[in-house]
Amino acid sequence: MHFTDRTDAGRRLAAALLSEAPELRGAVVVALPRGGAPVAAEVAAALGAELDVCVVRKVGVPGQPEVAMGAVGEDGARVVNQQVVDAAGVPPEAFAAAEARERSELARRAALYRGGRAPVPLAGRTVLVVDDGVATGASARAACRIVRARGAARVVLAVPVAPPGWARQLGDAADGYLAVDTPDGFAAVGASYRDFRQTTDAEVLAALDRAGPPEAAGAAGAAGRELRLGTGPADLTVPEHPRGVVLFAHGSGSGRGSPRSRAVAAHLHRERLATVLFDLLAPGEADERWKVFDPGLLGGRLAGATREALRHPALAGLPYGWFGASTGAAAALWAAAEPDSAPAAIVARGGRPDLAAARLPLVTVPTLLIVGGADQEVLEWNRQARAELGGESALQVVPGAGHLFEEPGALEAVAELAAGWFVRHFPPGRGGDRVEH
Repeated sequence: MHFTDRTDAGRRLAAALLSEAPELRGAVVVALPRGGAPVAAEVAAALGAELDVCVVRKVGVPGQPEVAMGAVGEDGARVVNQQVVDAAGVPPEAFAAAEARERSELARRAALYRGGRAPVPLAGRTVLVVDDGVATGASARAACRIVRARGAARVVLAVPVAPPGWARQLGDAADGYLAVDTPDGFAAVGASYRDFRQTTDAEVLAALDRAGPPEAAGAAGAAGRELRLGTGPADLTVPEHPRGVVLFAHGSGSGRGSPRSRAVAAHLHRERLATVLFDLLAPGEADERWKVFDPGLLGGRLAGATREALRHPALAGLPYGWFGASTGAAAALWAAAEPDSAPAAIVARGGRPDLAAARLPLVTVPTLLIVGGADQEVLEWNRQARAELGGESALQVVPGAGHLFEEPGALEAVAELAAGWFVRHFPPGRGGDRVEH
């Protein structure tokens, strides 16, 4: 059996769990990031469960980092696969050095993924530990130890793929096991995936944000609220005490379901910025090329959608800004030149400001242009555009990044730059002390 990617694997794992263990509805789903996060997000959505992470790092054999000789995790968890250590002839000092490196990265990831939030309380609850697969089982064993130490009453380990006999090998690490596939001749987890690209930090954050912060469950503005705008459906997320709202202008090449947009939105939520994600093009309109590249049409739709969205009670009175990518950036700049337009700030990611060249001198809104260093043609368009803008502006180049910012760390840089720009330019005191009822 082959999974298309981790999302597909998560959906198949969710279906198997609902069929074979329906009593797990209401369990806490705990993902092993990075790769387990997109799998666990699908499982949590299907089970209607809370989603959290358990940060674990594999300790790889020197020179063969893909071979686990142990694992370390949060709360000081530690697993040593002595059989692998002995077979590889790894001396204690080499293991200690590798462990120290992994603990340093573990601390960084735990701080990033939690964003200052405490883990979901597990005492007395059933916990479903999810990863994208099991090979040696060192990471999974460490995760199970952590959730047990946090008081879990029952621990179930579920993965899309594992080697035959994996449950027997792991023994009492968990109380229950489920794998969608246990292929004969198992060699590696990645062999069961057509797309097994490394999961990024941004994708982990997007998966967690999609599930919504655990402490916000039931609060006003919980993640996942859908609006209906004139342009079609929109996704609204309002954190507690929002300081402003950012509307994402999706033109060509991306949409409101784009993992890139959701990753940036997740970062904004941690800065208490509400987000509205919607599409400027209706289904099928992307094939009408004149619409794709018409900034007047797209800018008019953006302005209209903004007026509609700001009538929502959760957004009333908040300052707003626009985040535009590609032709969505041109739409934002075009709309910003209208006399009745009042965004507090604009961020353009890999944008096409050249399409709105005639209106750039009329744009006085503080505008941040973010471009990948390897996206040379777009970088030149943005350099020229900045010289034409009529107000405060900045150009930030993300070194080595291409047009889609798919390189490791690139999208995280975009998110940090965007959040900083909006926070800096949104007026203080307008919404920062509001309480939703």
